[in-house]
Amino acid sequence: MTEATHPAPEPRTPTPRPGGRSARVRAEVVAATLAEVTEKGYDGLTVEAVATRSGAHKATLYRRWGGVDGLVADALTASADQPWPLPDTGDLQQDLHRITQEVFSVFTDPELGPTPIALISAAQRSDAGAAALRAFFAARHRQAAEVVERAVARGELPTGTDGAEVVRAATAPLYYRLFVSGEPLDARTAERAADTAALAARAGLFTTTATTTTTTERN
Repeated sequence: MTEATHPAPEPRTPTPRPGGRSARVRAEVVAATLAEVTEKGYDGLTVEAVATRSGAHKATLYRRWGGVDGLVADALTASADQPWPLPDTGDLQQDLHRITQEVFSVFTDPELGPTPIALISAAQRSDAGAAALRAFFAARHRQAAEVVERAVARGELPTGTDGAEVVRAATAPLYYRLFVSGEPLDARTAERAADTAALAARAGLFTTTATTTTTTERN
């Protein structure tokens, strides 16, 4: 997006500053960015509107965030910092069911869904946003990998199973429908994605050995 009257410098994600007024300003600016992008989308997002809504000075936003792309990127960074309570049912398949159900519930909720959908859609419109989006998903996958690590410890999965890859496989079909194909997303799709990932993990398809074997066979 182009700021017609105030050209912004190269987008950047600011270095987080712990505590105090700086943290409060960041929280207010992130909240304002989320509200604005939800209401107006990326094309309607402006530094001026975020400044007005957050109460921060426009010059501060340009100095710390560089423009709308930096604002979108930092909103994703802030979201990645939020804790994500993970299921612990004692069974991998059930844990994955709960993870995919959580994704399904959030993105299809008429009140909760519009904000993450708008934010992810906006992030895909700039290099800074896309980088922050990749970091966001990488952080979420690393966090959720804990359910796979527990399954390995229980002997449910082979040693060396890549937890992040299992979670990525379970959630990818949901994000594909939401942001690529535009097909409807329903609870059955979420359940089937979890089942498929669990079966593949139990078959050893997400281990380093499986990857190496597959590559060797192709050669």
